[in-house]
Amino acid sequence: MVIGRLTDFGLVAPTAGVVAFWPAAVIPAVFAVLYGPWTGGTGAAFGIFMRDMLYHGNALVSLSAGVTSNFAMFFLIGYISRKELNWKKIIVGVVIGSAVVGLSASVPLLLFPSGTGITGLTPFDSMLLFVGVSASSLLIIGIISYLWPEWKNFTIASVVGLGVGSTIIGFVLYAYSQFLPLPGGFSNAPTYFILVWIIWTFATEIPFLIVIGPPILKAVYRAFPSLKPSIEERK
Repeated sequence: MVIGRLTDFGLVAPTAGVVAFWPAAVIPAVFAVLYGPWTGGTGAAFGIFMRDMLYHGNALVSLSAGVTSNFAMFFLIGYISRKELNWKKIIVGVVIGSAVVGLSASVPLLLFPSGTGITGLTPFDSMLLFVGVSASSLLIIGIISYLWPEWKNFTIASVVGLGVGSTIIGFVLYAYSQFLPLPGGFSNAPTYFILVWIIWTFATEIPFLIVIGPPILKAVYRAFPSLKPSIEERK
């Protein structure tokens, strides 16, 4: 909670300013890997709620978007990172997940185009950004799995978990804004803000997870070998 508030540098999503820059996401990710999905998910949910109360003070927004997304995100990181994965499952899972998110977000964009709004992005621009982020995710997984195969599972878990969490944030904030104003008074967000929120959340957190997470985990495993999941636990 404290680290999250101290490390956001006051940077927020280029829309309503609800979703902040959050390098501290690496902390619950590490705990999720070390102590399991329930510890990671529950700790992240509690931590983001407390941080939101310090940041914008809207408990309903935090409970609906922040708590749910963070629990799902770090639960998946803890669960997937502790499983043994093969390339067939990896490629199929990432492609299907990207397609589902992309299609579900593109339908409202195509049916209800909303111009460029305050971001200067058109729905088409937003979709291109999403495709770029999805392609980058596959590239990240491929590069790290090739260069550092021991961190393959953690990288995949981070991409999948963060993708799910980002999607929850995008859709929930959009739905919330149609009925109640978001912090700062912003309401009736255009549909393509769904993608903007998804992309912002994913793009500003994934670098910290995949760059800082492995060195921290490696150091912990050296100091406490018993925390490293065994072969039996990975099945």
